[in-house]
Amino acid sequence: MTKPSEFRALADTELAERIEEFTKELFNLRFDLATSQVANTARVSTLKRDIARLRTIQNERAKGAQGGQVAR
Repeated sequence: MTKPSEFRALADTELAERIEEFTKELFNLRFDLATSQVANTARVSTLKRDIARLRTIQNERAKGAQGGQVAR
């Protein structure tokens, strides 16, 4: 599991690449989990959390670029 501060240091393109990479890995792990081939089942939870952290950072940056306006 990576700390949010390490993710914040990444550029926008790197964030998108990491999200794509982690999403693909999660997809593959779900197949392995269904066929009982996963050695480390905790990796699924860790990937979900990391993807959520990355998406949160992306959304924060997008809202910052829009002037901090929050949709209500």
